[in-house]
Amino acid sequence: MMTATDLRHKFLNFFKDHGHAIIPSASLIPDNDPTVLFTTAGMHPLVPFLLGETHPAGKELTSVQKCIRTGDIDEVGDSTHLTFFEMLGNWSLGAYFKTEAIDYSWQFLTDASCLALDPSRLAVSVFVGDNDAPFDEESYNHWLTKGINPERIAKLGKADNWWGPAGQTGPCGPDTEIFYWVGALPAPTHFDTEDKNWVEIWNNVFMAYRKEADGSFSELAQKNVDTGMGLERVLCVINGVSDIYQTELFSSVIARLESLSGKRYADNTKAFRVIADHIRAAVMIIGDQHGVGPSNTDQGYVVRKLIRRAVRFANQINCTDNLATSVASIFVDHFSSVYPEIASNKDKIINEILEEENKFKKTLENGLREFNKYTASLTGTEAFGLYQSFGFPLEMTMELAREKGFSVDEDGFNTELAKHQELSRTASAGKFKGGLADASEDVTKLHTATHLLQAALRQVLGHHIFQKGSNITAERLRFDFSHPDKLTPEQIAEVEQIVNKAISDALPVTYKEVSLEEARAMNALGVFESKYNERVKVYTMGDDSHYFSREICGGPHVSNTSELKSFKILKEEASSAGVRRIKAVVG
Repeated sequence: MMTATDLRHKFLNFFKDHGHAIIPSASLIPDNDPTVLFTTAGMHPLVPFLLGETHPAGKELTSVQKCIRTGDIDEVGDSTHLTFFEMLGNWSLGAYFKTEAIDYSWQFLTDASCLALDPSRLAVSVFVGDNDAPFDEESYNHWLTKGINPERIAKLGKADNWWGPAGQTGPCGPDTEIFYWVGALPAPTHFDTEDKNWVEIWNNVFMAYRKEADGSFSELAQKNVDTGMGLERVLCVINGVSDIYQTELFSSVIARLESLSGKRYADNTKAFRVIADHIRAAVMIIGDQHGVGPSNTDQGYVVRKLIRRAVRFANQINCTDNLATSVASIFVDHFSSVYPEIASNKDKIINEILEEENKFKKTLENGLREFNKYTASLTGTEAFGLYQSFGFPLEMTMELAREKGFSVDEDGFNTELAKHQELSRTASAGKFKGGLADASEDVTKLHTATHLLQAALRQVLGHHIFQKGSNITAERLRFDFSHPDKLTPEQIAEVEQIVNKAISDALPVTYKEVSLEEARAMNALGVFESKYNERVKVYTMGDDSHYFSREICGGPHVSNTSELKSFKILKEEASSAGVRRIKAVVG
């Protein structure tokens, strides 16, 4: 049986042997991209480089990227949906294109030294073409050279064979997807895309276009390849199991839950899967290099929802043990050898999950008792009462209502919530406009300002200050940082003064491409989690011998701090336990 560790190593080493540089997984919390809450795909951190910026590691890259997708949270409970997953990927930043990408994927899937999958069980799809882009004849013809029967090549439209952008705008393009037959043999000659026995295992995206703000598509000067293969799904295929939760990634957790609850997984699949998935995702978000704990807004809201939903399903199967120690600790141990940040944040992960689940357990029983008083559909006011008094998110109330055949007045709930100046997930999503993918002048200035802000905070508060998250729109920056106490008015004024002096001093902004070891020697701020010999960009603001700020960063930045004109802090507040948040503007 192939393990996740085996698969990661095989994939990375295959592409390393074919000239690709191995790069570490980026943070789950997107750096300066307000269009999404989390990193949703391997290409997401690479947007600036897909648009033409030079990557320090070169033009051919490979990685295993941590990903979170929140749209499927309510779907978790079946055999395939996951909130956290790992995406195996390789990229060409203008180096090679369609035929080479197809060759690589075919070789890795079918060669005896790699995955050794049976070619007779493979089928593919290609983009059929529309008004925005033509039929992908090149990919179609190249698949024929691999011996793929034309009956096994589906020609599909944008809904199936077009990927991106990761946010509202940015690089995108047609793709060709590879499917594997998991049903009874022999596999059918014809590829029926509606037959669930055909499981998608690899996606080759040919990023030749950029989606603009008006919805139109323009051609990119640099033609890129972006591929993705879901680690968990491929493990199922390789090991001949149809259920992700029966792979070694989850088997020990499922066994632990059976022992603690006295119930069988086979009889309670939804509850077991929700608990395992949600605690796993919470572990990875909290333990991330820019980790976020439970809160009422943005990423923290998702973490809180995950933990509370897991607690509710644990209650259903009479599992009274703390999930932090009984389940989260298993995932921490597994991922510590893969992602160093999980190992270093172990205590934080366990403590934050434990605190949140204990807090919620105190109100869950009373909340369920109150909910069970309702015998018909809930009004917005009633749903908001459950939220305000018992901490029931709207999604949980709606899920409970569905189980009883009720409906919930969602609009009425949101109206009540708005009156109390709080954010639901819908409201949070609604405020994310623009983004780093646009690399607009305003966003670039604000991105530069976050470097000046962090340097000033370290001068005023101390060297324990590190970035814990960043969110930038065209109007303002939001910067989260590690600090236990509320800033005083005097401290805020001093930070503003230091940043504005750095702006008035007209400091040059330059960068160098160096190795991680060289970046360390330069005392650059950044996350040194890579176990590989990665090259990075180090941005310096000021002279080399007497700089104001020096950080590892992908850009973009202004060329001189004077372009910012001025800096003003609008608000300083708590973000989560031990993390403060500043919102500020420039100009």
